[in-house]
Amino acid sequence: MKAIFSGGGTGGHIYPAISIAKEMQKRHVDIDILFIGTDKGMEKDIVPKEGYILKYIKVQGFARKITFDNVKALSEAITSIFSAAKIIKGFKPDIVIGPGGYVCGPVVLAAWLMGVPTLIHEQNAFPGVTNKMLSKLADQIAITFEEARNYFKTSKKVYFAGNPLRHGFFAVSKADGLKHFGFSKDLPLILIVGGSRGAKRVNECAIKLIKECEVHRKFQILHITGQSQYENCLDIYKTNGIPMNSNLIKVLPYLHNMPDALAACDIVISRCGAGMISEITALGKPSILIPFPFATDNHQEYNGRALEKAGAAIVILENELNEDVLYEQLQNLLSDSDRLDKMSANSKKLGKPEASSDIVDLIDSLIIDSKKQ
Repeated sequence: MKAIFSGGGTGGHIYPAISIAKEMQKRHVDIDILFIGTDKGMEKDIVPKEGYILKYIKVQGFARKITFDNVKALSEAITSIFSAAKIIKGFKPDIVIGPGGYVCGPVVLAAWLMGVPTLIHEQNAFPGVTNKMLSKLADQIAITFEEARNYFKTSKKVYFAGNPLRHGFFAVSKADGLKHFGFSKDLPLILIVGGSRGAKRVNECAIKLIKECEVHRKFQILHITGQSQYENCLDIYKTNGIPMNSNLIKVLPYLHNMPDALAACDIVISRCGAGMISEITALGKPSILIPFPFATDNHQEYNGRALEKAGAAIVILENELNEDVLYEQLQNLLSDSDRLDKMSANSKKLGKPEASSDIVDLIDSLIIDSKKQ
């Protein structure tokens, strides 16, 4: 069996693809996998480190307004279809999988023109432009949020699968996670995380609850600041006289072992990227979500609202966020154990821990059906 994965740009597109690829390798020991991406996206570093071959095409996303760059993008898009077709012809895949992002466009289109079965995966509650366009061509559409179904006209081939989680995600217990970071099992742990680049506003507004943590010692905090925000947060901690790494407060710029942190925590305060949302719900964690206001098509708010509607999260828009609001919401949760339990149960109901396996089921079926024709 041979499979091509296209897509990239951000980790939100790449990591789900890698999770699917690893699940396919578990089932089919003889499988040959190839990734197609660009030399500008995160796939350039992530994919080879995961042990996969990556071939490049030259393509870029379209701007949301009329600019000269869009003329260049259109030219590259047309050329990239031929580049993708050449790679597909040489590799001869049984399936082409598009996990989202503008790289998927020319690759999935070329596969469709060449009669190769295709599956696309949409991570967000509000689908991206590329996947909306490709949905008319793809043989199967896997979605992370049930809400996304409403945006695809070809609903018969839409399958609610969830978002594939990284390998070994469920291997860490709460006790192991707490021990890893040196936290106590006797106090609730709050995880504050704004993504790899950090969230300046979230970091700044978290200071009041961090100060309260140190003074009243009723909960613990693991604060992942983001690489670009780390030095700024150090200054804020220092100005406010808050110890950086005590028994109650741990501060890190970035965390590679996020499953440990999620397993250990009781409440998550974070942005609403699809990957983070999927991990939160898979483990049934209550959350306070602050959507990134400049996310494409405002998809983070759609993601957060899906959890809020289900009673699994509280959404605070960034223009409504301040120290007092965030502190009050956290205190309300910590003082209401029944509400926390219900939010946890509702979060767990939304989780799709078998997403990778279910998507590979779809892929296997597509390949079998195509060989019957």
